[in-house]
Amino acid sequence: MTTTLRPHDLIWLNSRDALESITDEWVDGIWHTGLPVVVRRDVDTQGRIPVGVRGMRREQRAAGWVKRESVVRVCSPETLVDPLELLRSPFVSQPPVQLALMLAQQRWPWAWGVTGSTGYALATGIPVIHAASDLDLLIRAPEPLAHDALQRWQQQLTGALCRADTQVETPVGAFALAEWLRDGKALLKTSQGPRLVRSPWSREE
Repeated sequence: MTTTLRPHDLIWLNSRDALESITDEWVDGIWHTGLPVVVRRDVDTQGRIPVGVRGMRREQRAAGWVKRESVVRVCSPETLVDPLELLRSPFVSQPPVQLALMLAQQRWPWAWGVTGSTGYALATGIPVIHAASDLDLLIRAPEPLAHDALQRWQQQLTGALCRADTQVETPVGAFALAEWLRDGKALLKTSQGPRLVRSPWSREE
């Protein structure tokens, strides 16, 4: 597997034994290689990939590790927002997918995608979302983005069909867009832990 893996990517593994350091009993009864795990934000001295396993209930979340050679398929959040695919989704009537479709039918000056339960449902066809589900969004921002364009994106989510939260991914870490637009600063999630910043693209702050 030579693809660069990033937080929120969904990955499929070649065996049950590929999951390392997970002791949660519910995982054995639910997880199998037909289901993806999600890449999370962490660092391993052995070079393994940090992953999370999700169950059918909100409290069923487990963190572990996998070796790169165990990965057989990758699905990034950006691949889940093709308008035609969203229209064909069995979940197209659900508010989170309707909102994702509305965003996908507009032009944006950045790459973006769907994460969380909606992303999982779109990638797997498993009904883990419902009418009251949130929509978790991700914007890729290798360079600083125009403030007015981010404001326009956020306005699309205000008073929308469902609650929606956007994480902006920079080379340094990820931050909540609504928090940064509101306060001028945000908690930046990095592999070394969170830190409060005003410039989420600056390594020095």
